[in-house]
Amino acid sequence: MTDGPADDRSDVDLLAAHVAGDPDAFAALFTRHRDRLWAVALRTMGNPHDAADGLQDGLVAAYRRADSFRGDAAVTTWLHRVVVNACLDRLRAAKVRRADALPDDLDDHRDRGSSYTSTGPIDDPEQAAVTADRRRAVLAALATLPADQRAALVLVDMEGYPVSEVAVMLDCAEGTVKSRCSRGRVRLAALLRDRLADLDEPTDPRERGHPEPPEGPGRPIPTSPSPTTTHAREGGAP
Repeated sequence: MTDGPADDRSDVDLLAAHVAGDPDAFAALFTRHRDRLWAVALRTMGNPHDAADGLQDGLVAAYRRADSFRGDAAVTTWLHRVVVNACLDRLRAAKVRRADALPDDLDDHRDRGSSYTSTGPIDDPEQAAVTADRRRAVLAALATLPADQRAALVLVDMEGYPVSEVAVMLDCAEGTVKSRCSRGRVRLAALLRDRLADLDEPTDPRERGHPEPPEGPGRPIPTSPSPTTTHAREGGAP
């Protein structure tokens, strides 16, 4: 199934048309922003099933409450606020504090401003595997954070929204967003420090600082190993 022709009306005009009774306006608005709304729901909820439910709850709420939009923020900010709040309501109701199975399509959304998970094209298969493993570890750890911290980190660090806009989405002060992000990053750093360091460990013994094997009968065998290379541990604040 393919989408119909793109509607060239602005977000504000589409929302106003929906309120006025245009049966196609809200669908056009959702189609325009669905990829990013889905990415936010997916990372906030942690798995596709719950993300679909959270996104649906948010869209139903936005559909019904469209006349409450006052134009104080961009329409996309308002949509994100409604969807994120719907996801948070589900997380709080279920008291979700476990690391759920990671969704299959996270890679489809990895380039949306994430300072933790974004990568460019990687030609080296081994490096690509390490990068994917690192991203998976970060997202699994993210799923264990309290809902408020998780939402703030998803929106600021993974989706790249400015703190001021996230404060509107989450209906809180900018300082609160910064505090949630700061606490969330500290928790992620503690969870990920050893895991990401292990992923970064080189496979070539020479890169780890180990002595090269003797070459030829006349070369002496070292009696003590060379110092190992210290690897930066990831997971702190960007």
